[in-house]
Amino acid sequence: MKKSILVFVALLGLASVSVMADEGADLYKKCAVCHGAQGEKAALGKSKIIKDLGVSGVITALKGYKDGTYGGPSKAVMKGQASPLTDAQISAIASYIAK
Repeated sequence: MKKSILVFVALLGLASVSVMADEGADLYKKCAVCHGAQGEKAALGKSKIIKDLGVSGVITALKGYKDGTYGGPSKAVMKGQASPLTDAQISAIASYIAK
């Protein structure tokens, strides 16, 4: 019985990671226009290369853009992009960029 529960929990975890990855890929499509397909471009020639930020760096940046505490030359543009995102969506995007 315990083994069955552990297997179920493990499969549930894998399914949620897969859903999160799919959501991250879908959400990232808007980002790719400026940041490149793999997060390899400096958006508008001004931003950091986001693929180099790692999960926590992307989360920090997006949450900071969302609440207005982060950003440089593209702060206003990014606030508009980040504001509608939930914490779960921000995590999904960050995880997608990092992989």
